[in-house]
Amino acid sequence: MFNLLFADGSRLWHNDLWYALPAIAAVSLVYAATRHERMRPIWIHSGRVAAWIVGFMFVVFLLLEYLNWLT
Repeated sequence: MFNLLFADGSRLWHNDLWYALPAIAAVSLVYAATRHERMRPIWIHSGRVAAWIVGFMFVVFLLLEYLNWLT
């Protein structure tokens, strides 16, 4: 899994993690739209939610890499 960070450019584009981007965008937009009615607050809130989701996924990635390093 750590090889993902050092992968060459050709393998990086064939990674299944790219499927997470539209899912993150859709989840954050739907979640923000349930909280607001006007478009500007929806876009602002969805950007914050997407940043939280990506940050959480990164922390889980680091935790899993650390656990993999220990074994």
